[in-house]
Amino acid sequence: MGDYSKALEFYEKALKIDEKALPPNHPDLAYSYNNIGGVYDNIGDYSKALEFYEKSLKILEKALPSNHPHLASSYNNIGLAYDNMGDYSKALEFYEKSHKIYEKALPPNHPDLATSYNNIGGVYNKMGDYSKVLEFYEKAHKIYEKALPPNHPSLATSYSNIGGVYKNMGDYSKALEFHEKSLKIREKALPPNHPSLATSYDNIGGVYNDMGDYSKALEFYEKDLEITKKALPPNHPSLATSYNNIGLAYDNMGDYEKALESYEKSQQIREKALPPNHPDLATSYNNTGGVYYNMDDYSKALEFYEKALKIREKALPPNHPDLAQSYNNICGVYNNMGDYSKALELYEKSHKILEKALPPNHPNLAASYNNIGMVYNNMGDNSEALEFCEKAHQIYEKALPPNHPSLATSYNNIGQVYDNMGDYSKALEFYEKALKIREKGLPSNHSNLAYCYNNIGQVYDNMGNYSKALEFYEKSHKIKEKALPPNDPSLATSYNNIGSVYNNMDDYSKALEFYEKAHQIYEQALPPNDPALATSYNNIGSVYNNMDDYSKALEFYEKALKIREKALPPNHPDLATSYNNVGGVYYNMGDYSKALEFFEKSHEIFEKALPPNHPNLAISYGNIGQVYNNMGNYSKALSFLEKALAIQQKTLPPSHPHIKEIIRRLNNVKKV
Repeated sequence: MGDYSKALEFYEKALKIDEKALPPNHPDLAYSYNNIGGVYDNIGDYSKALEFYEKSLKILEKALPSNHPHLASSYNNIGLAYDNMGDYSKALEFYEKSHKIYEKALPPNHPDLATSYNNIGGVYNKMGDYSKVLEFYEKAHKIYEKALPPNHPSLATSYSNIGGVYKNMGDYSKALEFHEKSLKIREKALPPNHPSLATSYDNIGGVYNDMGDYSKALEFYEKDLEITKKALPPNHPSLATSYNNIGLAYDNMGDYEKALESYEKSQQIREKALPPNHPDLATSYNNTGGVYYNMDDYSKALEFYEKALKIREKALPPNHPDLAQSYNNICGVYNNMGDYSKALELYEKSHKILEKALPPNHPNLAASYNNIGMVYNNMGDNSEALEFCEKAHQIYEKALPPNHPSLATSYNNIGQVYDNMGDYSKALEFYEKALKIREKGLPSNHSNLAYCYNNIGQVYDNMGNYSKALEFYEKSHKIKEKALPPNDPSLATSYNNIGSVYNNMDDYSKALEFYEKAHQIYEQALPPNDPALATSYNNIGSVYNNMDDYSKALEFYEKALKIREKALPPNHPDLATSYNNVGGVYYNMGDYSKALEFFEKSHEIFEKALPPNHPNLAISYGNIGQVYNNMGNYSKALSFLEKALAIQQKTLPPSHPHIKEIIRRLNNVKKV
């Protein structure tokens, strides 16, 4: 029933009686300690659980022969506690001790031996060693097939475990095949409202969720909820998990209001059913933070991510992978807020934990290298970004099958760095590798396919191949139209990209049409001071600027600036971009003193927010230099343009268009 305080109360009463009535090494005392340990395990107090499991073990080691199955159970419980604490080497040590006893004490096809293989497989699963996991799960499965009737629920669990590994490996068709085998057994063997049936629906929903088929995922998550509501009391933790999964599907669908509603239901149950520092409560706060993050409400996101972190710091050992995840989430917020030094500091904290907690080729370590690489990417440090992204990629190539989605993400990240470096042929090469993997592994309307098409479109846009850019942006857009609700902000991003190509092609009426479509979605979907709205005003302003309608351009750039001044910290790079844009209009209007004022405001932010060789600093020096040139202050112009060139020569390939443009400007100044 999930009423752990009641369970603890009765187990402790039983223990008091046993302590008075029995000698100190009686096996029944051990079982009492074991029961209490089990409750602490369920409420997430793993150190307490370990304390009672070890008390139980001490008695059993004295009272029972060394190969007694009860001793194996005791080692197993201690292994479980270490497993939950994220100490996987210790967990393996105790699970293997347990397994050795079972091998000696039990016949070769005994179901407890299969359970033991399953436990060892579960640890390898968390360690990301999927070939090892499959080896142990399949050993367990062979025993179940010999020992049990064909519709036994334990066989269903075994199919489910194997399905879970294939899901982690990104082989979704195999994952579905095994989860559906599990479901068939449970449908035959169990009553229609049994919680294990709900688990099957949940597992299948999870696969569809990873495949990006969120409506299918929702269908199965709701079947799970329907059974769970009938089978369990209203505050049972499993109900919280059901609401959580439904929230996840809505979150992925971009329906943040529905996501929050489901996550809050989950959180309310956990707050009632669990102690205040239970790790599952941290998961709840984490998920709610994720929705606010997706909504660009960074202060709210931080509030919930920090609540989750506080619980994990109290409840978990200092090197638990979930602590690293909490640091990662907070890093993501600082990264989006433009506070790259803070993001880097926390990502490195997270990485240190993962290096201690996980084997060297674990996919989560690769993800950590990727995160660090992407911060360097945002900081404009392309060489560091490439180094970390390539470290990540080397791990993924060793740890994952060749068509795993994480490999596609890795190719994408490397492509993005080359894109920023202006090496467009390299960028295209890596983006196309990512696309090939995703085309094999994902359904044709998956949002990650849209993302791939978008990236390729962006490279063609940067290369000035606008017809190709449009082709890929439109492919991306068609997928989003099918997969997303009509007011999803991702659709607006898609319209923006298409508008950008038309803007670059000097087709300003078409550019405005698409930018305004994007803007309408943002106005309906987002709060009035959302940074995405500022980007939208900015885009519209750029078209009017290109059309030489400077008063209109200024109007939209100032709208963007007002939002950013309210929504972003004072040294955010996007604020600098806004000042730069306003300065650009004044420059075009010939008001050089005003232009200088805004270009210098922009430059002050870039100097504080960015590393000294960031490409945006070079653009800033270039703009200020050009103003001084037009004002006739040639020595100042020369100084700023040379600073711009020095940065670009460090960060960009020699043939990059930006370098050619700065050299052209410098030559013009020198001729005067």
